[in-house]
Amino acid sequence: MKKLTLALAATVMMASPVFAGDAAAGKAKSMMCSACHGAAGISAVPTYPNLAGQKEAYLTKQLKDFKSGKRNDPTMKGMVAALNDADMANLAAYYAGMK
Repeated sequence: MKKLTLALAATVMMASPVFAGDAAAGKAKSMMCSACHGAAGISAVPTYPNLAGQKEAYLTKQLKDFKSGKRNDPTMKGMVAALNDADMANLAAYYAGMK
């Protein structure tokens, strides 16, 4: 029973919005993204991905991968250079919340 309780508590904590980014703060940071990815997260350029509606964890991972160099794109490397982990989580929350 104790293991079940711990597993349930861990699941609730991982699903909790406490770990989510702040969408309002993400919106404030999104101006630099909108130039390529569109003001509503929908890109007008076919080679640039749409960000609106993507999963928050996916967006955060991609931003972190660009920053670390795990994912290589010179433009994105420059765009994420000044972002910290909270900024990335906030941007991801903002775009994930869009339709």
